[in-house]
Amino acid sequence: MSLFKSTAIVSLFTLVSRISGFVRDMVMAALFGVSVWTDAFIAVFRIPNFMRRLFAEGSFSMAFVPVLNEIKTNGSKADLKQFIDRISGTLFAIVLIVWMLMEIFAPQVMWLTAHKWQATQANVFHESIGMLRYTLVYFPLITLVAFAGGILNTHKKFAIPAATPILLNIALIASMFFLRDYFAIPEKSLAIGVLIAGILQLLVQIPALLKLGLFPRFKLGFKDKQVQKVMKLMVPTLFGSSVAQVNILFDTIIALWLPLTGSATILYYSDRLLEFPLGIFAIAISTVILPTLSRQHAKDNSQDFINTMRWALNLGFFIGIPAAAGLAVLASEV
Repeated sequence: MSLFKSTAIVSLFTLVSRISGFVRDMVMAALFGVSVWTDAFIAVFRIPNFMRRLFAEGSFSMAFVPVLNEIKTNGSKADLKQFIDRISGTLFAIVLIVWMLMEIFAPQVMWLTAHKWQATQANVFHESIGMLRYTLVYFPLITLVAFAGGILNTHKKFAIPAATPILLNIALIASMFFLRDYFAIPEKSLAIGVLIAGILQLLVQIPALLKLGLFPRFKLGFKDKQVQKVMKLMVPTLFGSSVAQVNILFDTIIALWLPLTGSATILYYSDRLLEFPLGIFAIAISTVILPTLSRQHAKDNSQDFINTMRWALNLGFFIGIPAAAGLAVLASEV
């Protein structure tokens, strides 16, 4: 499958995901408006999203995919399966410990995010802790989803990983329509929707992994050299991959301190518009070229590596510059 065709597939599913995301936001705005409770959901959902980008789609994926590709290129199928078993068990053990600690210390985590509510709106603070505990379950689930997606992308199975975000939007839309009446605070249905989405996103990847014969048997592998290599590669990428998410998290915290109720919600909607072209094109391109670059690096094919990078940059500039100009000129209309 060519890079252009792969990028087109990922872009198509990402476009559907972004459109369904806008529908989700429209439904959320229509049913719940802009309130302290929408602020609460956005604040608590930022936390597992931050952890997801840090552990799953961020530094881990950038370290995991190149090593996986190297073993796939130079090793046997048995070597590949052994590595997947050990890295999956190691990753899940770390994530499980972090998740359990965050569940235990959810009040403290919430205090760091929105301690203003503890003094001024104690009921909002208390209910937010409950919402956070639901949404935190999404963290280990989506980590496994990203792990499975890395395996599938390496085997050029781009469609399923690219389609999984659509399930999040569908689950949230369905939860708003069908679950909101079961809660005294209807916005809590969104937290349940996040939990359901994580389960669905994981389940949909399992058949493809089974078909490849790469469904992991979780084993601890802290002493495995390839697992250690992934951990070492994560260190330099950890800072870079977390900067953007730290900024978003701090933006939300600052917005919660503003006197205007719904500030975090308004910021969220604005951020969604900004990420629309980024999500469709930039993420699609990077998702597709990472396995290719990793494979070319493993084969020590520097010229093909440079050509792939040049192709990606040219396509990114070709799409990104007009998109940025269009958003700037048509900001009011958008």
